[in-house]
This record gives sequence, structure tokens and C-alpha cells, in this order.
Amino acid sequence: MAVSPFLLGALLFLTIIGCYIDCVDQSDRPNPDALLAAIQQDETRAKRGRLKVFIGMSPGVGKTFAMLEAAQRELKAGRDIVIGFVETHGRKETDALTTGLPTVPRKRMEYRGVNLTEMDVDAVLARKPDLAIIDEFAHSNSPGSRHPKRYQDVIELLDAGIDVYTTLNIQHVESRADSVRQITGATVHETIPDTTLERAEFELVDLPPDELRARLAAGKVYLPERVAAARDNFFRPGNLAALRELVLRFAAEHVGQDVLAFRRGLGISDPWKSGQRLLVALSPSPTSAALARWTCRLAGELHCPWIAVYVELPRQLGDEDQERLNKHLSLAKELGAEIITTTDADVVRGIIRVAREQNVTQLVVGKPAGWRLVELFRGGSLLNRLIRESGNIDIHVVRAGEPEPTARRTQLPKAGVFDSRSYMLAAGVVVLATVVNLILQRWIGYQSVSLIYLLSVILLGVFVGRGPTLSAAAVSAFLWNFFFTEPRYTFQINGAADTMMFVTYFVVALAMGQLTSRLRSQQEAEWRREQRSTALYLLTRELAKASDFADLLAIIIREVGKNFDCDVALSLPDETDPAPTPYFASTWMFDDKEQSVATWAWRHRQPSGKGTDTLPSANGLHLPLAAGERAMGVLSLRFHEKNPLPPAHRDLLDAYVRQIALVLDRQRLRDEEHEAKLVERSERLSKTLLDSLSHEMRTPIAAISSAAAGLAEAKQNASPEFQRGMIAEIREGAARLNRVIGNVIEMTRLESGYVKPKLDWCDLRDVIEVVVRDTQKELARHKITVSIRDNVPLVRIDFVLMQQALTNLVLNAAAHTPAGTVVQISANREKDVVSLSVADNGPGIPNEVLPHIFEKFYRAPNAATGGIGLGLSIVKGVAEAQGGTVRAENRASGGALFTIQMEATEPPAILAEAKA
Repeated sequence: MAVSPFLLGALLFLTIIGCYIDCVDQSDRPNPDALLAAIQQDETRAKRGRLKVFIGMSPGVGKTFAMLEAAQRELKAGRDIVIGFVETHGRKETDALTTGLPTVPRKRMEYRGVNLTEMDVDAVLARKPDLAIIDEFAHSNSPGSRHPKRYQDVIELLDAGIDVYTTLNIQHVESRADSVRQITGATVHETIPDTTLERAEFELVDLPPDELRARLAAGKVYLPERVAAARDNFFRPGNLAALRELVLRFAAEHVGQDVLAFRRGLGISDPWKSGQRLLVALSPSPTSAALARWTCRLAGELHCPWIAVYVELPRQLGDEDQERLNKHLSLAKELGAEIITTTDADVVRGIIRVAREQNVTQLVVGKPAGWRLVELFRGGSLLNRLIRESGNIDIHVVRAGEPEPTARRTQLPKAGVFDSRSYMLAAGVVVLATVVNLILQRWIGYQSVSLIYLLSVILLGVFVGRGPTLSAAAVSAFLWNFFFTEPRYTFQINGAADTMMFVTYFVVALAMGQLTSRLRSQQEAEWRREQRSTALYLLTRELAKASDFADLLAIIIREVGKNFDCDVALSLPDETDPAPTPYFASTWMFDDKEQSVATWAWRHRQPSGKGTDTLPSANGLHLPLAAGERAMGVLSLRFHEKNPLPPAHRDLLDAYVRQIALVLDRQRLRDEEHEAKLVERSERLSKTLLDSLSHEMRTPIAAISSAAAGLAEAKQNASPEFQRGMIAEIREGAARLNRVIGNVIEMTRLESGYVKPKLDWCDLRDVIEVVVRDTQKELARHKITVSIRDNVPLVRIDFVLMQQALTNLVLNAAAHTPAGTVVQISANREKDVVSLSVADNGPGIPNEVLPHIFEKFYRAPNAATGGIGLGLSIVKGVAEAQGGTVRAENRASGGALFTIQMEATEPPAILAEAKA
């Protein structure tokens, strides 16, 4: 069977066209991850409310006025608007703009005797307006509020689908707080995280510094007594000019992000030069450090942001190149660059793709050095390709200077370690194909033999790298010529058809080998990218499973150690010691030297240790867990491998650090919110306790004082009956006072865990008998019935504590039922449970009261006067301390029923016989 040279020529043409289409497709195809992120972001925006922030350089520029003007325009447009919280500071022109805008009443709160008002979040949510007007975005709420910060209230409203207008000064943005402190000398304590403003729309409220100082002097910003101090400090002309520049740049940055998102949404690849944005491409080349410094200087002159990008190729870097690349990326990050690492088989294509995605206007590259012949074999000069494919992006070609003397002179990156196994495999496949062809030549002819060689080259490209594949393609071409074309066993080709076929096969084999190797490299790169994404997803999923803080820390240590093959120490600051100390479950307990390195990283919020420029002699890498302006702790890693982390792994590690810091910061906010709720509850309980105690103690004290005064006035003339009556009053008052104080003390002992029940085998009949005898006077106006089943065994309880609990239940029944009603005490056994019950024939317990009946200091709304609401709480504490339970319910026939249940266990035989 003969194969026409024209057929092979057509195959060559189709192969070249396919390679070209593949290249065009890879460069112009939208990033699927970016498309997915855009779709998810659009879905989130559709469900979430819109946030519009009226931002200014300082107080007094008119943010609230501008916000209310915008609200009036929205009201006229027919939108449902409410004022959640607006502070007009008594300015008439601002007050006038609130006319016609519905207002949600503020929530009144008391803190340390001071009445405060805050926004009522629940009322706004119940009102469900289209737009809520909320002033002072960075305000700290009063202790006891649902959220410590007002921006958290706003987030809750946005999540509910409510649009929000709010105001903000630039000094309250967390990323700008340090700059404001350096400018004004004033430390700002109320800040909001920048992440809160990511999807916000901004309206800049600007005012020249001279006009603002004029408003300040006219008393339109602060009260007259504060004007002089403000004018001479915060509102100095230089301060205001610097703050104005700061807020203008902040607004411009966010507008730039909006432009970038708009371009991505429309699929526009060419940059819009609405603002300058630089990009420098870094590599393991020794001159990359000089390029990064040059780009930093240019960005400083242009006052614009800059990006450092590294294109990770499919081939692996050597240890020396990897270490140098890490230093270059760390240097760029220290100089203020945004670091982006991308994966691509073509450096130029990767650079252009990132530049278009980030709306870069200027590229910075080094002046090429090296052999032109090498550039020809590599697909052309990198600089020439960048110029051709960059479109309207400007390019700076910089001579970066001579490399360091210790560095290698070549500009070309190391292609990787020589893989002898791959070359041996390629040689074996070519030899095997030759043997097969020698056997089959008699039946298929020498022309078809080339197709078997071509098939072997394609298969090799799937399993080995580019070098072995291209070598196999070249060797197979010459073997085909040597063994199968006439004259055989020579490298001569006589016929024109054979010559054309040899050239065609040689080119097709090289092209197919190159294409197959490229596809394999891209597949490996995609696999590595998928592995990184999966690792980050699994970390997020595992962190979400944490049941408590200790479990959360254990998951962090386990996942980081597993994914990066290292020992991990997670250091967190302690309340008693502000320096971070390693968590006890860490897999690396380092010495004092490493502790000092970790402390430095925590205090300066910068990486330190091995692989960095700070204390590189340390044994481990110490990374601060920074969330905004706060360092939550330090993540320290001691790698098992001596080789430095590849850039892709370092990017994944940085993503881990950011995610862990975010989770820890979220946990801190939850703890602060929980503590705020505890403070509110504690203060409310303290107030209730003081009110109840003052009432309960005043009554017996008044009775004692009155009786003592009566005895003092009567002196010797008092009859014995009168004296006995007064003494009885004093005793009754003292007993009531002693009972109140005893309940408070007992409740405190129960909560502190100080009460340790002294369990012993007791007969419930004895407990009931003692309680009935001790409460005869209090139950004189009620009828008591006792019912004890014969099957009630001895119970292992604390006699004194159970007597107190039963006494409280009996007194509670007497206090809440009319005179003449029956109080029933009963004991019964059902299976393995012994029940001790107190029932009455009173009005019963309202259904809304039942869930709260055992809470401390809780009193039903219609409860009779007297008591501080601790009796039933003590019953619950006593029952649970002895391993039992207590419940309250209404009887079907009327009245309330309280039941204490305990486990029925068989007493020792000798005790059972004694009871019998």
C-alpha cells in the first residue's frame, strides 16, 4: 500500500492549521474560572441589597446632607424609603431634608445608668423597605446590641435584600487608618474592613479645605467650645489637603475596579487608559530584581498601582532558579506590587492575558540578551512577540543592568533536570517500532512504515516530555530513511517522491510531537491548578465543620501539615501575654530562637524566617495571620524537604494564610458579640437582682424595725402578749430575710460549681415529712395532702439539697394559689424513674411563661408581689447537680404540676431489708 506525498502534504497543512487554531483558541478563550466567578457574583448581587457610600475626607464636608438629598430624589421616584438612623447634629438645613421621610423609632438602651439610642435592626427588617438611610457607617454600637459595629447591622440589611445609603469618612477605612494617623497624629479606633466596601457604590462628597475651615469657624461642624482645638489640630490646612488627596485616590481606585469589572462583563480585552496601571514580568533571571525596582520607581512617579506577574511553565525549575524566583517575588511584594502567578505553556500569551484581565496600560520588560538563533527555535523574540500581540498596551524596554557576579550569565531559564528515563523510554519505543516495521515491511510497503513511526511519536508525546518526543521524531525519520527507502542502509534518497515524503514526514513528526507534548503539558498544568483549587476548597470545608475553637485550631494544624509536608506551630496571643505562644496541639514546639522570630513576624505583620529576607537562618517559615490591621497570630512551618516552595505552592500557602486569618477574625467577632450579649444579660440580671433584693429585703427589715420600735416605746408597760407578738414579728422577718439571702447564696454556689452533692441512700418519706413540718406556718391557709406509692425505693440523693428543692416547690405553690386550695405532694416509681411531684389547684402557668419558668430572676407578668425569682432556678440546679431533671406543666384538671425525676437504682440488700 503506497501513501501519496500529496496526502502527507495535506496532513502537514492540516496539522499546521490545527496548531494555529489551538494557539488562537488558547489566547482568546475566556477564562472559565473568571466566567464562573462573574456569574456567581451576578447571582449574589441580584439577591443582595445595594450599598451606596457617601464618602468624604473629614467631618463637616456635607455627607449626611448629600445622602438625604439623594434619599429625597429616590422618594420622589416612588421608592419605599425609611430612615434607620440619621444624626443631624441640630443643623436646620439637614433637619429639613428629613421631612417626608418615614423614620423607624430608635431602640432605647441603658448602659451603666446612661440612656442610649441605637438603630432598631429588627424594626427595619420587619418594615422591609426598598432603601434604608443609615448614617455613620463606622459607628460602634452600645454594649448589648446585636452587633458590636453598625457596619454589621448594614450587612444584615443588605443580606435581606434592602438597599442602604450610608456615610463614611476616609479615616475610618481600615487600610487607610495608618496613613491618617501619620498625617494627623490621631489614632482612629472605629474602623471598618475594606472587604465590606468591595461591592459598594461610592459618591465622593468633596469640599476645598478653605471652605471646610470656614464652615468650622461658623460652628457648622462642631460646637463653639470645640472649634479652636479642632482648627489647630485635625483641621489644619496641610492635614485637610493630604486627607483630600487620600480620599480622591481611594475613590479613584474603586472606580478603576468598577471599570475592570465592566470590561470583563463585556468581554473587552484591550485596556482602557482611564488610569495608569503597570505590569512587570518576573522570572528566575538575575536581572528580574532590577526590573522590579525600576517598575516600582516608575509607579511612584506616576502615582499608580503595579503588578508583578510570573508565568509558570509546564517544565519544572531547578532548585537554584526556584530560590531566586522566590526572592524576586518577595522583593516585588515588599515594594508594594500585587503578585499574580499564572500557568501557561507560552510566556508571552500568559503575560498578555493577565495584562488584559487587569486593564494594564504599560508593560515593563528587560532588554533581550542572548543568541538570535536560540530565539528563532523558541518561536521568536519574546520582545517582538509582545510588541505584536500587546495591542494598545505601551511597552517599556529596560536595560536592567549586569547580573550579580555569583549568578549565572545566561538569561535563559533552566529547562529542567535531564530525565534519562524519558530518553531511554523514547529510544526503546523507536527501536521497537523499527523491529515491527522490519517485520511488516514485506506486506505494507516502505511508505506505510512511516505511519507506524508517526504513531509511536504521538504516543510518546502523551507519556514523556518535549525533548524526548522531538528526539524520537528526528531519529525515527532518519531510521526510516536508513532501513526502508532505496538505496537501503544509506542516508541517500534518490527519487523526488521519496525526498518529498522524507521531508514531509520529518516536519509532520516534529509538529505532531510538539503538539502532543504541548497538550500533555497543558493537561499537567490544569491538573496542578485543579489540585490547588481543590486543596483550598477542602480547607474551607473542613474549617466549616469545626464544632468549637479547639477543633478549629486542630483542623488548621492538620490540613496545613498534610498539604505542605511540614511540621506546624500555630501561635496565638494570650490575654495575659500579648506575644503569641504556640498552641499545645501544634506538631512543632520550637525553641526560644524560633519564638523570637515568630514574635517579630506577629508584631511587624510580615513573613520572617527561612526563605525570607528577615532572619533567614531560622529553621522555619513564620507567616503572620493578618486580618486588616490586626494580626490574629502566627503560622509557623518547618518543611521536611530542604528545597524552597515553588511559586504555585507559595501562592496556595498565602491563600491558606488569608483564609485562616479570615476564619480566626470571624471567630473573634463572634466571641466579641457573645461577650457583649453576656455583658448585657449580666447587667440586666444584676439590675433585676438589685430591684428584687431591695424589695424583698425592705419588707422584713421594715417589719423587724417596726417591731423593735414598738418594744422600745412600750418599755416596761408592754404586756407579755404584746411582747410575744413583737418578738414573733421579728423572728418572722428575720426568717424571711434569711431565706432571701440563703437563696442568693445557694444560687451562686450552684453556678460556681462549688456545690458537691453528698449522695447517700435516703427515703423520700423522710424528706417529705421534714418539708411538711418546716412549712406548716407558710401553708397554714392551705390543705396539704401526701401520697407515696409503696413501690418507691430508697433513692441516692443529697438529703439537705433535696429538702431545699422540695421546700421551694411547696412554697412556690402556696404563694401562687388562693387560700383554701390543696397542695399535693406525691412520690411514685415508673420503670427506672422515681418522681417527686408538687401539684396545686391554682390558676396554672400561662403557656408563654412555661419555657422561662426556671430562668434566674424570672417572674411571670401576673405573679403576686414577693420573691426574687430564684426559687425555681435553685430547684433546677439542685436536681441537675444530683443527676436528675425537673419539669413544669399544667394539669388537665387545673393548676400547675412540678416534677423532679431521678434514676431508680437498686439499693444494697441490707438497706432494702431495713426499709422493708
